[in-house]
Amino acid sequence: MESLDFEHLVDEALNDLPAYFRERMDNVAIVVEDWPDQQTLRLAGVRRPEELQGFYHGIPLTKRTSGYMLVAPDKISIYRQPILMQCHNGHEVKALVTHVVQHEVAHYFGIDDDRLREIGAY
Repeated sequence: MESLDFEHLVDEALNDLPAYFRERMDNVAIVVEDWPDQQTLRLAGVRRPEELQGFYHGIPLTKRTSGYMLVAPDKISIYRQPILMQCHNGHEVKALVTHVVQHEVAHYFGIDDDRLREIGAY
């Protein structure tokens, strides 16, 4: 899948989020990258880059204090190659992109992996 087609799927996944969440996303950049870098792999506790489909870089909304201002945007990275490697067709790519976008947006809102497991989001 070409980069532009993949980016379109990410945009669709963001647009499909409930308005409540879209309207509250502020100071966060959503980017598509081919692969995670070594520092991100270390932060995620992952050894192989093909195992990481996305990553939230930043301070979740629930952890921000009144001193949180004049900071660079948080970043949600969606990793194209690891997602493509796990999928057999365009429908699977779309479904996984949607899942990864929702997962990383959840981290932005302060929902950690343990809570995502509890609510069956994995």
